[in-house]
Amino acid sequence: MAVRQTPVKKAWRSLGWLIALIVGLFALNLGGVLWAGGTWTPKLALDLEGGTQIILAPKLESGQEVKPEQLDQAVAIIRQRIDASGVSEAEINTQGGKNVVVSIPGTKIDDETRNRIESSAKLEFRPVIAATSSANTVVQPSESPSPTDAPDEESSDEPTGEPSSEPSSEPTPTVTPTDASDDAWITPALQDQFNAFDCKNIESSGANVAPTDEPLITCDVNGIEKYILGPVEVSGETISDASAGLIPNAQGATTNEWGVNLVFNAEGAKEFGKVTTRLYGLTDNKNRFAIVLDGSVISAPTTRAVITDGKAQISGNFTQQSAKVLADQLKFGALPIGFEVQSSETISATLGTSQLQSGLLAGILGLILVMIYTMFQYRALGSVTIASLVVAGIMTYLVITILSWREGYRLSLAGVAGLIVAIGFTADSFIIYFERVRDELREGRVIVSAVEAGWKRALKTVYAAKGTNLLAAIVLFIVAVGNVRGFALTLGITTIIDVIIVILFTHPMLQLLARTKFFGDGHPLSGLDPMAHGAVYRGAGEFRVIKEGKGKSALSSSKEAARRQTIAERKAAEAAELAAKGKK
Repeated sequence: MAVRQTPVKKAWRSLGWLIALIVGLFALNLGGVLWAGGTWTPKLALDLEGGTQIILAPKLESGQEVKPEQLDQAVAIIRQRIDASGVSEAEINTQGGKNVVVSIPGTKIDDETRNRIESSAKLEFRPVIAATSSANTVVQPSESPSPTDAPDEESSDEPTGEPSSEPSSEPTPTVTPTDASDDAWITPALQDQFNAFDCKNIESSGANVAPTDEPLITCDVNGIEKYILGPVEVSGETISDASAGLIPNAQGATTNEWGVNLVFNAEGAKEFGKVTTRLYGLTDNKNRFAIVLDGSVISAPTTRAVITDGKAQISGNFTQQSAKVLADQLKFGALPIGFEVQSSETISATLGTSQLQSGLLAGILGLILVMIYTMFQYRALGSVTIASLVVAGIMTYLVITILSWREGYRLSLAGVAGLIVAIGFTADSFIIYFERVRDELREGRVIVSAVEAGWKRALKTVYAAKGTNLLAAIVLFIVAVGNVRGFALTLGITTIIDVIIVILFTHPMLQLLARTKFFGDGHPLSGLDPMAHGAVYRGAGEFRVIKEGKGKSALSSSKEAARRQTIAERKAAEAAELAAKGKK
């Protein structure tokens, strides 16, 4: 038979878990400081520290104008890119109706984040008409293909090392091209241009702003393979999701081969279905399609099946890293227009340290007022509230610092506001608990029993209140952008920590204090004096009047008794009083 733990043992066990949690957070942050570039202070956001501002100008053909909806879409995609890199509190806006301004906290930006911003190119899917080598990647349905979908032996996905589809030296474009893969696109002039094209000059070739309805001569990102591509058939904006993962075999078991999973929206699925239907019937390089980013081919897989459901899988010689890079390019590279960096400069803080100091001062003043109120209202019991707030503050600081180091979170003035608001929310939990304990004392329970019974009643209320706060923080974090997300994040973090502190610190401390002479005997200064809470309700209209003390205590008891009577009990008391007067 299991031995039931006493409240005292449970209290010490809970405090032990809390100490272990705080020590773990401290050790994690210490490890970051010693070996991973972490700090003991959170990083600050643009409004408090300043940062780097990058202005992106659209690359357009002569006479072409950028549309507002294109800029809005570009802003949304660039924001996704920055968020994916772990940078927090960045600001992305439009300027002058044509430029995009990206402001990132910190004077130093890592190369990966800068590349995510500056490689703000247009993503396109073009069929391969000719290429200087064969494919080493394939595209197939997300599920493993059936045997009838397998490619012929001639269309191997392994590189041959030799050119397999060099354009004819004398193409004969006698008719208008019937589709994007037609050889009729290769005119003598295009053939000469292809022969003379040097992959080293791809940046100056204008491939990134080439017309979408004309063929394109370009190279892969490594400058090794050279292509003649047909007009654009699928736009990158139609990709709804892209992710890297291990590819299952025909039996559904996971292999060690990495690939990229693509999901198109309804429009993209329809367009991609038409393209794969046509390409699957072709041979050699002509059954390939090229994924073009910023004018360069990032992948040109062979089509192994007709894909009409909008779910495709690109496989080949991928590593985990290269698969993730391609997935990120596909997911976040579908800008409606191309951009180039117009300027990059360091900007100063919009608010600065004085506003941060003012915010911290406001928080300290709020904390002091909460402490004064709790000591006045709950006397010595208020010390538990103060200790709980201190422990919650330590945990919150460690969590914010770790998030700043690990996830790139930056503390803005809005985030500081979220921490200040959390002081009041945290104190609410303690007040709910203390009032429930007082209710139990009014019911006639001894203090030890009142602490346990009050906890059971208070916990449900605390969960309901904190669940509402957490839900609001989550919704705000999802729908908001910029500094508002910082407010939502700090509010959500402090809400979770609040619940942890109430369970692992406040309740255990009250369990232990209830067994001390000062609190257990209900000292007038303890905040748990039954005498100070009036009469004790016994049911059926009867009250146990506190006999100890005179004057004010007895008066408060009678007032408490009258206040707690139901309507029926009051009518009964009035009838009894009238009957007594009648007898006189």
